[in-house]
Amino acid sequence: MDFLRPASWEEALAAKAEHPTAVPIAGGTDVMVEINFDHRRPEYLLDLNRIDELSEWEVGQESVRLGASVPYSAIMDHLRTELPGLALASHTVASPQIRNRGGVGGNLGTASPAGDAHPALLAAGAEVEAESVRGTRLIPIDAFYTGVKRNALEPDELIRAVHIRKADGPQQYSKVGTRNAMVIAVCAFGLALHPETRTVRTGIGSAAPTPVRAKEAEAFLNAALEEGGFWESGKIITPALAKQFAALASGACNPIDDVRGTAKYRRHAVGIMARRTLGWTWEQYRGAGRTLEGAA
Repeated sequence: MDFLRPASWEEALAAKAEHPTAVPIAGGTDVMVEINFDHRRPEYLLDLNRIDELSEWEVGQESVRLGASVPYSAIMDHLRTELPGLALASHTVASPQIRNRGGVGGNLGTASPAGDAHPALLAAGAEVEAESVRGTRLIPIDAFYTGVKRNALEPDELIRAVHIRKADGPQQYSKVGTRNAMVIAVCAFGLALHPETRTVRTGIGSAAPTPVRAKEAEAFLNAALEEGGFWESGKIITPALAKQFAALASGACNPIDDVRGTAKYRRHAVGIMARRTLGWTWEQYRGAGRTLEGAA
């Protein structure tokens, strides 16, 4: 196994173009596990740790440009307001040591359906900035996951950053695991309210071959909230509406039985998390509305 260690982003792109099979490594929290267990034996490792810009972020007017190697701990400490769903997901990642090393770029590169960041990225609405010596492109998060541990990157491309829309409403994240830390998700669910567009987005992890959105549940809820005047009134979502949303979210799953949980349990748990996260986010929205009305 050869170890490539570029000193700049341009050198990294050149190395990836010359060695398309090279596996990028930054935090190494996924790659080193696979190598240590002999699940993977790449011909080349491409070390990106000398490239400082990958650990930087920029808060713009509408979105956050998050470098591929920004650690989860930095998201928790500095981007909780702009990216609340991703910050909550970051809290559930493994241990403090891994949160200080691992980043969203690694989660995307591995593309495991159980990756903790994926439901939050789907719910918030993100784009992956991929680059090669041929140029740069933005890949919508909905088109990024192409199969079990497969993504839309070309062989010569590297992830440079992730563009995530700043929260314009409450966001939540929920994860089921066999313990509270150092655990791969049995299943996970992210939900984001977008009051500016009067839409709701979701993300489901570890309950299908790829991370997915519960699109039928979103469409149902978007129509119900609009037709019922919920966005204007901030009235309480009825139990029947929440129950139907949960059932549709559960129906979006296509899980398997494995050592962490059965398919039946995963579908059930996703429905529970969908109902609960909807309740939590909507109460936050209603509370913010009451605060604004009182201030006026």
